[in-house]
Amino acid sequence: MAAFTSLFPARRRQRPPRRDRRPATGLAGRDFLLLLLATLGTFANYAPMLTVVPLWTARGAAGEGGAGAATAVTMATTVAVQLCMGRLTRRFTLRRLLCAGALLLGLPTFGYVLSSGLAWVLTVSAVRGAGFGVVAVTGSALVAELVPPEQRGRAVGWYGVAVGLPQVVLLPLGAWLAADGRFGAVFAAAGTLSVAAVPLVAAMSGRTTAPSRPSRSPEPSGSASYRPLLRPALLLAAASVALGGLTSFLPFVLARPDLAPTALLVLFVAMIVGRWAAGVWSDRRGPGRLVLPAAALCAPAVAVLALTAGHEKTVPVALAMVALYGLADGALQNETLVLMFRRAGPHGSGAAGTAWNMAYDGGTGLGSAGVGLAAPWLGAGGAFGAVAALIALAVPGGARLRPGARGR
Repeated sequence: MAAFTSLFPARRRQRPPRRDRRPATGLAGRDFLLLLLATLGTFANYAPMLTVVPLWTARGAAGEGGAGAATAVTMATTVAVQLCMGRLTRRFTLRRLLCAGALLLGLPTFGYVLSSGLAWVLTVSAVRGAGFGVVAVTGSALVAELVPPEQRGRAVGWYGVAVGLPQVVLLPLGAWLAADGRFGAVFAAAGTLSVAAVPLVAAMSGRTTAPSRPSRSPEPSGSASYRPLLRPALLLAAASVALGGLTSFLPFVLARPDLAPTALLVLFVAMIVGRWAAGVWSDRRGPGRLVLPAAALCAPAVAVLALTAGHEKTVPVALAMVALYGLADGALQNETLVLMFRRAGPHGSGAAGTAWNMAYDGGTGLGSAGVGLAAPWLGAGGAFGAVAALIALAVPGGARLRPGARGR
Protein backbone atom coordinates (compact mmCIF):
# COMPACT_ATOMS: atom_id res chain seq x y z
CA MET A 1 0.00 0.00 0.00
CA ALA A 2 2.87 2.37 0.75
CA ALA A 3 4.25 1.79 -2.76
CA PHE A 4 0.87 2.73 -4.25
CA THR A 5 0.22 5.83 -2.12
CA SER A 6 3.68 7.22 -2.87
CA LEU A 7 2.63 7.52 -6.51
CA PHE A 8 -0.50 9.46 -5.53
CA PRO A 9 0.55 11.86 -2.79
CA ALA A 10 -2.15 13.79 -0.97
CA ARG A 11 -2.88 17.34 -2.07
CA ARG A 12 -1.44 20.11 0.00
CA ARG A 13 -3.80 22.82 1.14
CA GLN A 14 -1.20 25.48 0.58
CA ARG A 15 -0.12 25.93 -3.02
CA PRO A 16 3.61 26.04 -3.74
CA PRO A 17 5.11 29.33 -4.91
CA ARG A 18 4.72 29.99 -8.62
CA ARG A 19 8.46 30.37 -9.06
CA ASP A 20 9.11 26.84 -7.84
CA ARG A 21 9.94 24.92 -11.02
CA ARG A 22 10.42 21.54 -9.44
CA PRO A 23 8.18 18.74 -10.81
CA ALA A 24 4.66 19.02 -9.44
CA THR A 25 4.60 15.63 -7.74
CA GLY A 26 0.98 15.87 -6.54
CA LEU A 27 -0.19 17.02 -9.95
CA ALA A 28 1.75 14.26 -11.68
CA GLY A 29 0.15 11.76 -9.26
CA ARG A 30 -3.33 12.96 -10.19
CA ASP A 31 -2.57 12.67 -13.90
CA PHE A 32 -1.14 9.20 -13.42
CA LEU A 33 -4.28 8.08 -11.61
CA LEU A 34 -6.36 9.41 -14.52
CA LEU A 35 -4.11 7.46 -16.90
CA LEU A 36 -4.68 4.24 -14.94
CA LEU A 37 -8.44 4.73 -15.04
CA ALA A 38 -8.33 5.46 -18.77
CA THR A 39 -6.21 2.34 -19.28
CA LEU A 40 -8.75 0.24 -17.42
CA GLY A 41 -11.42 1.61 -19.78
CA THR A 42 -9.57 0.93 -23.02
CA PHE A 43 -8.37 -2.54 -22.04
CA ALA A 44 -11.86 -3.34 -20.75
CA ASN A 45 -12.80 -2.97 -24.42
CA TYR A 46 -9.86 -4.93 -25.79
CA ALA A 47 -9.86 -7.94 -23.42
CA PRO A 48 -13.41 -9.32 -23.80
CA MET A 49 -13.36 -8.82 -27.57
CA LEU A 50 -10.54 -11.39 -27.85
CA THR A 51 -13.09 -14.14 -27.27
CA VAL A 52 -16.41 -12.45 -28.07
CA VAL A 53 -15.61 -11.31 -31.62
CA PRO A 54 -14.52 -14.79 -32.82
CA LEU A 55 -17.71 -16.23 -31.31
CA TRP A 56 -19.77 -13.54 -33.05
CA THR A 57 -18.04 -14.27 -36.36
CA ALA A 58 -18.62 -18.00 -36.00
CA ARG A 59 -22.29 -17.24 -35.37
CA GLY A 60 -22.39 -15.67 -38.83
CA ALA A 61 -21.42 -19.02 -40.35
CA ALA A 62 -17.87 -17.89 -41.12
CA GLY A 63 -16.44 -20.97 -39.43
CA GLU A 64 -13.21 -21.29 -37.45
CA GLY A 65 -11.17 -19.76 -40.25
CA GLY A 66 -13.28 -16.61 -40.23
CA ALA A 67 -13.12 -16.39 -36.45
CA GLY A 68 -9.33 -16.58 -36.57
CA ALA A 69 -9.23 -14.01 -39.37
CA ALA A 70 -10.95 -11.43 -37.15
CA THR A 71 -8.19 -11.67 -34.54
CA ALA A 72 -5.49 -11.73 -37.22
CA VAL A 73 -6.81 -8.54 -38.85
CA THR A 74 -7.01 -6.78 -35.49
CA MET A 75 -3.39 -7.58 -34.65
CA ALA A 76 -2.18 -6.80 -38.18
CA THR A 77 -3.57 -3.26 -38.09
CA THR A 78 -2.30 -2.89 -34.53
CA VAL A 79 1.29 -3.59 -35.59
CA ALA A 80 0.91 -1.52 -38.79
CA VAL A 81 -0.13 1.54 -36.79
CA GLN A 82 2.65 0.98 -34.27
CA LEU A 83 5.13 1.24 -37.15
CA CYS A 84 3.85 4.77 -37.76
CA MET A 85 3.80 5.89 -34.12
CA GLY A 86 7.26 7.47 -34.29
CA ARG A 87 6.04 10.08 -36.75
CA LEU A 88 2.72 10.56 -34.99
CA THR A 89 4.29 11.16 -31.57
CA ARG A 90 6.55 13.83 -33.07
CA ARG A 91 3.56 15.65 -34.54
CA PHE A 92 0.86 15.24 -31.89
CA THR A 93 0.85 15.14 -28.09
CA LEU A 94 0.51 11.78 -26.39
CA ARG A 95 -2.73 12.89 -24.71
CA ARG A 96 -4.31 13.82 -28.02
CA LEU A 97 -3.24 10.54 -29.58
CA LEU A 98 -4.56 8.54 -26.64
CA CYS A 99 -7.97 10.23 -26.98
CA ALA A 100 -8.03 9.43 -30.70
CA GLY A 101 -7.00 5.82 -30.06
CA ALA A 102 -9.70 5.33 -27.40
CA LEU A 103 -12.35 6.59 -29.83
CA LEU A 104 -11.06 4.42 -32.70
CA LEU A 105 -11.11 1.43 -30.37
CA GLY A 106 -14.47 2.15 -28.74
CA LEU A 107 -16.85 3.65 -31.30
CA PRO A 108 -16.55 0.87 -33.92
CA THR A 109 -17.34 -1.70 -31.21
CA PHE A 110 -20.97 -0.57 -31.27
CA GLY A 111 -21.03 -1.45 -34.98
CA TYR A 112 -20.43 -5.17 -34.50
CA VAL A 113 -24.08 -5.70 -33.62
CA LEU A 114 -25.17 -4.56 -37.09
CA SER A 115 -23.91 -7.74 -38.76
CA SER A 116 -21.98 -10.92 -38.03
CA GLY A 117 -20.97 -11.23 -41.67
CA LEU A 118 -17.27 -11.82 -42.18
CA ALA A 119 -16.58 -8.77 -44.35
CA TRP A 120 -18.27 -6.41 -41.88
CA VAL A 121 -16.59 -7.94 -38.82
CA LEU A 122 -13.16 -7.73 -40.48
CA THR A 123 -13.72 -4.06 -41.36
CA VAL A 124 -14.73 -3.14 -37.82
CA SER A 125 -11.85 -5.19 -36.39
CA ALA A 126 -9.33 -3.42 -38.62
CA VAL A 127 -10.41 0.00 -37.31
CA ARG A 128 -10.36 -1.22 -33.72
CA GLY A 129 -6.90 -2.69 -34.25
CA ALA A 130 -5.62 0.71 -35.38
CA GLY A 131 -7.11 2.29 -32.27
CA PHE A 132 -5.55 -0.32 -30.01
CA GLY A 133 -2.16 0.22 -31.61
CA VAL A 134 -2.34 3.90 -30.71
CA VAL A 135 -3.66 3.22 -27.20
CA ALA A 136 -0.99 0.64 -26.36
CA VAL A 137 1.92 2.87 -27.37
CA THR A 138 0.70 6.19 -25.97
CA GLY A 139 -0.46 4.70 -22.67
CA SER A 140 2.91 3.17 -21.86
CA ALA A 141 4.76 6.27 -23.11
CA LEU A 142 2.71 8.53 -20.84
CA VAL A 143 3.90 6.57 -17.81
CA ALA A 144 7.42 7.83 -18.48
CA GLU A 145 6.25 11.40 -18.92
CA LEU A 146 3.98 11.61 -15.88
CA VAL A 147 6.15 9.93 -13.23
CA PRO A 148 9.67 10.89 -12.08
CA PRO A 149 12.40 8.38 -12.99
CA GLU A 150 12.91 7.29 -9.38
CA GLN A 151 9.28 6.07 -9.22
CA ARG A 152 9.05 4.74 -12.78
CA GLY A 153 9.44 1.05 -11.90
CA ARG A 154 6.43 1.04 -9.59
CA ALA A 155 4.49 3.20 -12.04
CA VAL A 156 5.07 0.69 -14.85
CA GLY A 157 4.04 -2.04 -12.41
CA TRP A 158 0.74 -0.34 -11.59
CA TYR A 159 0.20 0.33 -15.29
CA GLY A 160 0.63 -3.41 -15.82
CA VAL A 161 -2.03 -4.04 -13.17
CA ALA A 162 -4.44 -1.73 -15.05
CA VAL A 163 -3.69 -3.61 -18.27
CA GLY A 164 -3.97 -7.07 -16.72
CA LEU A 165 -7.09 -6.76 -14.56
CA PRO A 166 -9.52 -6.56 -17.52
CA GLN A 167 -7.91 -9.70 -18.96
CA VAL A 168 -8.38 -11.55 -15.68
CA VAL A 169 -11.97 -10.43 -15.04
CA LEU A 170 -13.58 -9.44 -18.32
CA LEU A 171 -12.13 -11.99 -20.74
CA PRO A 172 -13.95 -14.94 -19.09
CA LEU A 173 -16.98 -12.76 -18.26
CA GLY A 174 -17.31 -11.68 -21.89
CA ALA A 175 -17.11 -15.30 -23.06
CA TRP A 176 -19.80 -16.31 -20.55
CA LEU A 177 -22.18 -13.53 -21.65
CA ALA A 178 -21.57 -14.36 -25.30
CA ALA A 179 -22.29 -18.03 -24.68
CA ASP A 180 -25.62 -16.88 -23.21
CA GLY A 181 -26.34 -14.97 -26.42
CA ARG A 182 -25.93 -11.46 -24.94
CA PHE A 183 -23.55 -10.17 -27.61
CA GLY A 184 -25.25 -6.77 -27.84
CA ALA A 185 -24.77 -6.08 -24.14
CA VAL A 186 -21.08 -6.97 -24.35
CA PHE A 187 -20.51 -4.75 -27.40
CA ALA A 188 -22.37 -1.82 -25.81
CA ALA A 189 -20.50 -2.09 -22.50
CA ALA A 190 -17.09 -2.49 -24.12
CA GLY A 191 -17.64 0.44 -26.49
CA THR A 192 -18.86 2.68 -23.67
CA LEU A 193 -15.89 1.90 -21.42
CA SER A 194 -13.37 2.80 -24.11
CA VAL A 195 -15.13 6.04 -25.06
CA ALA A 196 -15.37 6.95 -21.36
CA ALA A 197 -11.56 7.05 -21.26
CA VAL A 198 -11.55 10.19 -23.44
CA PRO A 199 -12.79 12.68 -20.79
CA LEU A 200 -10.39 11.14 -18.28
CA VAL A 201 -7.43 11.81 -20.58
CA ALA A 202 -8.77 15.28 -21.40
CA ALA A 203 -8.86 16.06 -17.67
CA MET A 204 -5.09 15.59 -17.40
CA SER A 205 -3.12 18.76 -16.78
CA GLY A 206 -0.73 18.28 -19.69
CA ARG A 207 2.31 18.80 -17.49
CA THR A 208 5.11 16.25 -17.46
CA THR A 209 8.16 15.46 -15.35
CA ALA A 210 10.40 15.42 -18.45
CA PRO A 211 12.68 18.44 -18.97
CA SER A 212 11.76 20.87 -21.70
CA ARG A 213 13.05 19.99 -25.15
CA PRO A 214 15.94 22.16 -26.39
CA SER A 215 14.80 24.12 -29.42
CA ARG A 216 17.92 23.45 -31.50
CA SER A 217 18.88 19.94 -30.55
CA PRO A 218 17.70 17.49 -33.17
CA GLU A 219 15.94 14.28 -32.17
CA PRO A 220 17.39 10.97 -33.25
CA SER A 221 15.21 9.56 -35.96
CA GLY A 222 14.82 6.34 -37.88
CA SER A 223 16.99 3.41 -36.83
CA ALA A 224 19.18 5.61 -34.62
CA SER A 225 16.37 6.17 -32.10
CA TYR A 226 15.56 2.44 -31.90
CA ARG A 227 19.08 0.97 -31.90
CA PRO A 228 19.55 1.14 -28.09
CA LEU A 229 16.17 -0.57 -27.66
CA LEU A 230 16.84 -3.53 -29.95
CA ARG A 231 18.39 -5.94 -27.44
CA PRO A 232 15.68 -5.70 -24.73
CA ALA A 233 13.01 -5.76 -27.45
CA LEU A 234 14.35 -9.03 -28.89
CA LEU A 235 14.50 -10.62 -25.44
CA LEU A 236 10.92 -9.56 -24.70
CA ALA A 237 9.73 -10.83 -28.10
CA ALA A 238 11.32 -14.25 -27.51
CA ALA A 239 9.61 -14.64 -24.14
CA SER A 240 6.29 -13.39 -25.56
CA VAL A 241 6.30 -16.21 -28.13
CA ALA A 242 5.50 -18.59 -25.28
CA LEU A 243 2.68 -16.31 -24.10
CA GLY A 244 1.04 -16.42 -27.51
CA GLY A 245 1.30 -20.20 -27.60
CA LEU A 246 -0.07 -20.65 -24.09
CA THR A 247 -3.10 -18.38 -24.51
CA SER A 248 -4.11 -20.30 -27.65
CA PHE A 249 -3.13 -23.90 -26.85
CA LEU A 250 -3.31 -24.38 -23.08
CA PRO A 251 -6.04 -27.05 -23.38
CA PHE A 252 -3.65 -29.25 -25.39
CA VAL A 253 -0.82 -28.74 -22.92
CA LEU A 254 -2.89 -29.61 -19.86
CA ALA A 255 -4.65 -32.65 -21.34
CA ARG A 256 -7.63 -31.33 -19.34
CA PRO A 257 -9.53 -28.79 -21.48
CA ASP A 258 -11.88 -28.11 -18.57
CA LEU A 259 -8.94 -26.66 -16.60
CA ALA A 260 -7.91 -24.23 -19.34
CA PRO A 261 -9.90 -21.27 -17.87
CA THR A 262 -8.30 -21.90 -14.48
CA ALA A 263 -4.85 -22.05 -16.06
CA LEU A 264 -5.45 -18.78 -17.93
CA LEU A 265 -6.55 -17.14 -14.68
CA VAL A 266 -3.37 -18.39 -12.98
CA LEU A 267 -1.27 -17.12 -15.89
CA PHE A 268 -2.66 -13.58 -15.98
CA VAL A 269 -2.76 -13.15 -12.19
CA ALA A 270 0.86 -14.30 -11.98
CA MET A 271 1.84 -11.84 -14.72
CA ILE A 272 0.21 -8.96 -12.83
CA VAL A 273 2.01 -9.93 -9.61
CA GLY A 274 5.30 -10.27 -11.50
CA ARG A 275 5.01 -6.84 -13.10
CA TRP A 276 4.12 -5.10 -9.85
CA ALA A 277 6.80 -6.84 -7.77
CA ALA A 278 9.46 -6.12 -10.41
CA GLY A 279 8.43 -2.46 -10.41
CA VAL A 280 8.98 -2.15 -6.66
CA TRP A 281 12.34 -3.92 -6.97
CA SER A 282 13.38 -1.73 -9.91
CA ASP A 283 12.83 1.50 -7.96
CA ARG A 284 14.77 0.20 -4.98
CA ARG A 285 17.71 -1.49 -6.75
CA GLY A 286 17.74 0.11 -10.21
CA PRO A 287 16.35 -1.06 -13.58
CA GLY A 288 17.83 -3.96 -15.47
CA ARG A 289 18.86 -6.19 -12.57
CA LEU A 290 15.96 -8.61 -12.99
CA VAL A 291 16.12 -8.91 -16.77
CA LEU A 292 18.51 -11.87 -16.83
CA PRO A 293 16.98 -13.95 -13.99
CA ALA A 294 13.43 -13.32 -15.25
CA ALA A 295 14.32 -14.39 -18.80
CA ALA A 296 16.29 -17.35 -17.46
CA LEU A 297 13.24 -18.60 -15.54
CA CYS A 298 10.95 -18.41 -18.58
CA ALA A 299 12.91 -21.02 -20.54
CA PRO A 300 12.84 -23.91 -17.98
CA ALA A 301 9.19 -23.19 -17.11
CA VAL A 302 8.19 -23.60 -20.76
CA ALA A 303 10.50 -26.63 -21.12
CA VAL A 304 8.81 -28.43 -18.22
CA LEU A 305 5.42 -27.58 -19.74
CA ALA A 306 6.63 -29.21 -22.96
CA LEU A 307 7.66 -32.37 -21.08
CA THR A 308 4.34 -32.62 -19.23
CA ALA A 309 2.13 -31.81 -22.23
CA GLY A 310 -0.69 -34.29 -22.74
CA HIS A 311 -0.10 -36.18 -19.46
CA GLU A 312 -3.06 -35.93 -17.12
CA LYS A 313 -1.07 -37.06 -14.07
CA THR A 314 1.28 -34.07 -14.37
CA VAL A 315 -1.45 -31.40 -14.52
CA PRO A 316 -0.48 -29.94 -11.08
CA VAL A 317 3.12 -29.58 -12.28
CA ALA A 318 1.92 -27.91 -15.48
CA LEU A 319 -0.19 -25.42 -13.51
CA ALA A 320 2.82 -24.62 -11.32
CA MET A 321 4.92 -23.99 -14.42
CA VAL A 322 2.21 -21.74 -15.86
CA ALA A 323 2.38 -19.70 -12.65
CA LEU A 324 6.19 -19.61 -12.73
CA TYR A 325 6.23 -18.50 -16.35
CA GLY A 326 3.61 -15.84 -15.61
CA LEU A 327 5.65 -14.40 -12.73
CA ALA A 328 8.89 -14.41 -14.73
CA ASP A 329 7.36 -13.01 -17.91
CA GLY A 330 5.52 -10.30 -15.97
CA ALA A 331 8.79 -9.25 -14.33
CA LEU A 332 10.53 -9.27 -17.72
CA GLN A 333 7.80 -7.11 -19.24
CA ASN A 334 8.20 -4.52 -16.49
CA GLU A 335 12.01 -4.53 -16.50
CA THR A 336 12.36 -4.23 -20.27
CA LEU A 337 9.92 -1.30 -20.46
CA VAL A 338 11.63 0.62 -17.65
CA LEU A 339 15.01 -0.15 -19.22
CA MET A 340 13.81 1.06 -22.64
CA PHE A 341 12.58 4.32 -21.12
CA ARG A 342 16.01 4.83 -19.58
CA ARG A 343 17.87 4.02 -22.80
CA ALA A 344 15.58 6.20 -24.93
CA GLY A 345 16.28 9.29 -22.83
CA PRO A 346 13.94 12.01 -21.53
CA HIS A 347 12.41 12.70 -24.96
CA GLY A 348 12.29 9.15 -26.30
CA SER A 349 9.29 7.75 -24.42
CA GLY A 350 7.32 7.46 -27.68
CA ALA A 351 10.06 5.41 -29.33
CA ALA A 352 10.42 3.22 -26.23
CA GLY A 353 6.67 2.60 -26.03
CA THR A 354 6.53 1.77 -29.73
CA ALA A 355 9.46 -0.67 -29.60
CA TRP A 356 8.16 -2.39 -26.47
CA ASN A 357 4.62 -2.85 -27.79
CA MET A 358 5.81 -4.09 -31.18
CA ALA A 359 8.06 -6.65 -29.50
CA TYR A 360 5.28 -7.79 -27.17
CA ASP A 361 2.50 -7.92 -29.78
CA GLY A 362 4.76 -9.34 -32.48
CA GLY A 363 6.12 -12.08 -30.23
CA THR A 364 2.66 -12.99 -28.96
CA GLY A 365 1.25 -13.17 -32.48
CA LEU A 366 4.22 -15.20 -33.71
CA GLY A 367 3.81 -17.63 -30.83
CA SER A 368 0.13 -18.19 -31.49
CA ALA A 369 0.68 -18.75 -35.21
CA GLY A 370 3.96 -20.67 -34.85
CA VAL A 371 2.75 -23.13 -32.24
CA GLY A 372 -0.39 -23.68 -34.29
CA LEU A 373 1.66 -24.55 -37.37
CA ALA A 374 4.19 -26.72 -35.52
CA ALA A 375 1.80 -28.65 -33.27
CA PRO A 376 0.39 -30.93 -36.01
CA TRP A 377 3.94 -32.00 -36.89
CA LEU A 378 5.70 -31.97 -33.53
CA GLY A 379 2.80 -32.30 -31.13
CA ALA A 380 2.05 -29.77 -28.39
CA GLY A 381 5.08 -30.90 -26.38
CA GLY A 382 7.47 -30.60 -29.31
CA ALA A 383 6.12 -27.17 -30.30
CA PHE A 384 6.58 -25.78 -26.80
CA GLY A 385 9.99 -27.45 -26.58
CA ALA A 386 11.01 -25.42 -29.63
CA VAL A 387 9.68 -22.27 -27.94
CA ALA A 388 11.72 -23.05 -24.80
CA ALA A 389 14.83 -23.46 -26.97
CA LEU A 390 14.15 -20.10 -28.62
CA ILE A 391 13.93 -18.35 -25.24
CA ALA A 392 17.11 -20.12 -24.05
CA LEU A 393 18.97 -18.84 -27.12
CA ALA A 394 17.88 -15.29 -26.34
CA VAL A 395 18.75 -15.40 -22.63
CA PRO A 396 22.52 -14.67 -23.03
CA GLY A 397 21.58 -11.31 -24.53
CA GLY A 398 20.06 -10.41 -21.17
CA ALA A 399 23.49 -10.57 -19.54
CA ARG A 400 24.51 -7.47 -21.51
CA LEU A 401 21.50 -5.57 -20.16
CA ARG A 402 22.61 -5.77 -16.56
CA PRO A 403 23.89 -2.56 -14.93
CA GLY A 404 27.61 -2.22 -15.56
CA ALA A 405 27.70 -4.80 -18.35
CA ARG A 406 29.82 -3.99 -21.40
CA GLY A 407 28.58 -3.85 -24.94
CA ARG A 408 25.11 -2.62 -24.08
